[in-house]
Amino acid sequence: MLIRSIEKFLRHHEMPPTKFGRLAAHDPRFVLDLRMGREPRDRTEQRIRGFMEGFEAARSEANKETTHVG
Repeated sequence: MLIRSIEKFLRHHEMPPTKFGRLAAHDPRFVLDLRMGREPRDRTEQRIRGFMEGFEAARSEANKETTHVG
């Protein structure tokens, strides 16, 4: 379920739901609407999952670069 993945992502990255909504869906109310029962379209869900995967990949790449500097 998408909302569970998002909630886990928010906790892991200590990100407010409105920021996630703005970055991932261009809608600051996106997560709040999902919490209230909104069902996203398949393409929207795929885009959101892609955003989370890309964010994770970028974070780990940035962590690798800062670890190897020096």
